[in-house]
Amino acid sequence: MQPYIRIPHLIPAEYKRSNVKEKKKDSKNYLVQGSILAAASIIAKLIGMVYRFPLTNILGNEGNSYYSTANEIYNIVLMISSFGLPLAVSKLVSERLHKGEYKNAHKVFLCAMRFAVISGGALALLTYIFAGVITKYFLSYELAVYGLRVLAPAIFIFAIVGTFRGYFQGYSNMVPTAVSQVIEQIVNAIVTVVCAGIMYSYGMSLAAENGNDSLGPAWGAAGGTFGTVASITVAMLFMMFVYTTQKSAIRRQMRRDHSGKTESSKAIYRTMMLTIVPIVLSTLIYNISNVADQGIFNKVLLGQGYTESQYGTIWGIYSGQFRVLMNVPLSLASCLAPSVVPSLTAAMANHNKHEAKQKIRTSIRFTMIITIPCAAGMAALAKPILTMLYPNLENGRALAVGIMQVGALMIILYALSTLTTGILQGLGKLQTPLINNSIALVLHFILLYVLLTVFNLNIYAVVYANIFFAFVVCVLNAVAINRFLGYRQEWYKTFIVPSIVSIIMGAAAYIIYSVFHVFAGNTISTIMGILAGVCVYGIGMISFRGITAEELALFPKGHVLIKLLRRAGLLR
Repeated sequence: MQPYIRIPHLIPAEYKRSNVKEKKKDSKNYLVQGSILAAASIIAKLIGMVYRFPLTNILGNEGNSYYSTANEIYNIVLMISSFGLPLAVSKLVSERLHKGEYKNAHKVFLCAMRFAVISGGALALLTYIFAGVITKYFLSYELAVYGLRVLAPAIFIFAIVGTFRGYFQGYSNMVPTAVSQVIEQIVNAIVTVVCAGIMYSYGMSLAAENGNDSLGPAWGAAGGTFGTVASITVAMLFMMFVYTTQKSAIRRQMRRDHSGKTESSKAIYRTMMLTIVPIVLSTLIYNISNVADQGIFNKVLLGQGYTESQYGTIWGIYSGQFRVLMNVPLSLASCLAPSVVPSLTAAMANHNKHEAKQKIRTSIRFTMIITIPCAAGMAALAKPILTMLYPNLENGRALAVGIMQVGALMIILYALSTLTTGILQGLGKLQTPLINNSIALVLHFILLYVLLTVFNLNIYAVVYANIFFAFVVCVLNAVAINRFLGYRQEWYKTFIVPSIVSIIMGAAAYIIYSVFHVFAGNTISTIMGILAGVCVYGIGMISFRGITAEELALFPKGHVLIKLLRRAGLLR
């Protein structure tokens, strides 16, 4: 007897019933499905960030630089091959389902799958073949080639997974996507850490034979990237299994299709490209800066007399310690941005500008309420946090602390720029983020080169240039949102109050840490400092009227928190 596995049905009620009562249920179901996907995305991102801590301790700064380099190139190729597929497939499938064109909906899926196989397969092959050229001549970082070649097959597999996810999302069923994301990251975390350790040892044995100490970190990085391939393969098998279980339901649905309309594959591909290209280009420009930054940084430092190992170690500190920690609060914006797109689209379709403005105001407020204190806390407790998370990386600790303290502002600006880009996409202005990101990127590269060559700021040049890039995107996006919607963000409760309270919080967190550090170890002292900071920030925001009871109610278990605060006399 086969084990019973309950999989949510592919075809929800909204495509079977049409009475008012059921539509209300379907609306509620939509909110539930959105929450499921958001929660899964946050869980997956947290798992994806947690395993980076032991990985960095295994690989060291140099090894982590090879790992980050391979992943950055992989992500760019992934964007080109299949990044926009889930969104495009979801949109096109959903549109046809609402028209009762079930055969055309499935044809969209088949066309997208063919596109995924061809584009993903071609770019995976090209990445494998030209991996050496990319790492050696474009990035001046030759040994990153091992990790990039291991990652190449994942490009092909991810395209297939993205198509499946988009198809299910078109049916308003977010569960398969959510489950596959969590499974993917769990497998990734385990396989990455285990294989990194095994291959690092293998690389060190090769290093002893060849007299090249960099082989250990390079092979360790390649072992780490194998986790990505293994995890996305498991995700693909899961999605194929779910699709197989739903095939009979899909066929029954297609037999009920009496629309009489049959779309050509050519028309579907054309519509798909019109949806994918602006999103991909905008995201690509936004994310390509890190790879380009590394290429410019490596070449300038090579010209200044640094060896590959030396500038690789510096970059490893920046990418493997600072950027990993920075991505923790940024995960909020990366989840919130996609979730705000459909709600804004619906509001604009109904010509409800008031609702659209309210959603923008709320999303920006929530993002700032969380990211501003995170930035302040990381700046105040930079050394204790880095010591706690990376105990084996004492060398370069002072540089890592300096980068985190200076770069804390990036957390706020990158979160805001990511969110406002999503807002513009939700308003239907797909070209605007592309233009804004392009302008910011050009100015960013000019500033980076000047800071590296004229002022000799080394890795701090990268930090300052990225702060400038995100700032320019924020300004241009804000101008665009105001132009299209007549919207201006409220400043006092969104930026000023959280900033003032965060400064107080940072000071309190450092004082508590210092007191506990007299008689306790670094880990306990750091945790106590963080907990104290959270409490001070929460009380401060309520005391300064930075957050209201209505806003607290929107948080998970918000009503419970409101009751406790009222009993304590902190909230009226």
